[in-house]
Amino acid sequence: MSSFEFNKIAGAVLATALMVFGLKSLAGVIYNSERPEKPGYVIEVAETATQADGTDAGTAQSAESLGKLLAAADPKKGETVAKPCAGCHDFSKGGPNKVGPNLWGIVGRLRAGHEGFAYSEAMASKKGDPWNYEKLFAFLKKPSEYVPGTKMSFGGIAKDKDRADLLAYLATLADTKVPFPNP
Repeated sequence: MSSFEFNKIAGAVLATALMVFGLKSLAGVIYNSERPEKPGYVIEVAETATQADGTDAGTAQSAESLGKLLAAADPKKGETVAKPCAGCHDFSKGGPNKVGPNLWGIVGRLRAGHEGFAYSEAMASKKGDPWNYEKLFAFLKKPSEYVPGTKMSFGGIAKDKDRADLLAYLATLADTKVPFPNP
């Protein structure tokens, strides 16, 4: 092999390397994005006050009463709202606990009262107090505010209509339906 051929091969390798590094630098200039100070997305939620009895103060000031929202609620839409919940909860009668407790018969059931599920200390402190529509409505808005220290990492459902639809669906998941509050 002559030195001229060696120079051509070495030149081709060097030209390719320069082109790769040059394109990488050029792409960095064109597609430059600044790194955020804190990685992730910030989801802003309006702060709500919690009353002494543990209910959401914003619920009482809602444009519509919970009774009216539930009277107009659609259990089929609530089933759609509940789809993300199925990752952590089972809805079938006698179904297993998952990351969260089984939700069959949740309306009227004692809080932290489903057998075989290890509740957080915060939720266990509410043991013996039954879930009603008002408490579930407030809890589902932002669980971490309603029961500070709960293991439930769900961010909550902001829209009153969606929570009412979900409660209407949960009401169908029981042997004996608990009546809705009066409108």
